[in-house]
Amino acid sequence: MSILQAIVLGLVQGLTEFIPISSTGHLKIVPELLGWGDPGAAASAVIQFGTILAVIIYFFRDIVRLTAGFFRGLAMRKPFEDPDSREAWFVIAATIPIVVLGILLKKQIETTFRSTWVVTFMLVFVAILMQVAESYAKRRGFRPAEEFNLRDAIAMGLGQCIALVPGASRSGSTIMTALFRRVTHEYAARFSFIMSIPAITAAGVFELVSEREHLATVGMTPMIVAIVVAFISGWASIFFLLRYLRTHTTHIFIYYRYALGVVMAALLLGGFI
Repeated sequence: MSILQAIVLGLVQGLTEFIPISSTGHLKIVPELLGWGDPGAAASAVIQFGTILAVIIYFFRDIVRLTAGFFRGLAMRKPFEDPDSREAWFVIAATIPIVVLGILLKKQIETTFRSTWVVTFMLVFVAILMQVAESYAKRRGFRPAEEFNLRDAIAMGLGQCIALVPGASRSGSTIMTALFRRVTHEYAARFSFIMSIPAITAAGVFELVSEREHLATVGMTPMIVAIVVAFISGWASIFFLLRYLRTHTTHIFIYYRYALGVVMAALLLGGFI
């Protein structure tokens, strides 16, 4: 991996990790369009360290608050009475499904799921689900953030599992499932970012250890460059999306997914990629 490739991949990862258009999908598509080849699931997971660092720093106060609440709830033996402790348990509950499926489907995630046709299909399929979810939430009305409960967290955790397939988008899948639960866009995005921390960190550490020989062939310097670029662009995308969803829906991202899916299908059918 050259430095230029590292910069491009880091930029793609950072800009698309939190915006609901699929970072893994773009990390598969962009290198193919540029003729670089697939960087691989391991490299993609490690580059995510940049974006996860951006989340940790951006939500550092929330992380401290939830961690303190978690231990406070344990000490008081009332884990669900303290609001911070309760939210911390929601994050834990939401993380369990993707950890289990991530381990069980590791081989498929690194091989079958990375097919460009699969990415193209998921771009469009999840866009359809997002559009249906938007219509449902608009018709039924949104619930106050104070009513967010364990069932909402588990639903978002199950939605996060869809993102194991490139092209789905972690934020797109989680926000989509939250909309079906009538959770507001802004709160759904915020909880989605926080609940992504354990899953993305675990995936990055696991790939770093299990694929260390493969990653050594990529080169340490390019990986560090990619992580730094992903951190900067990831911070910017978090800042943008949280403010954007205060007054907007996800429709602009849905239409982008449709357009990209059509372009990718045309390139595949035409034999260009």
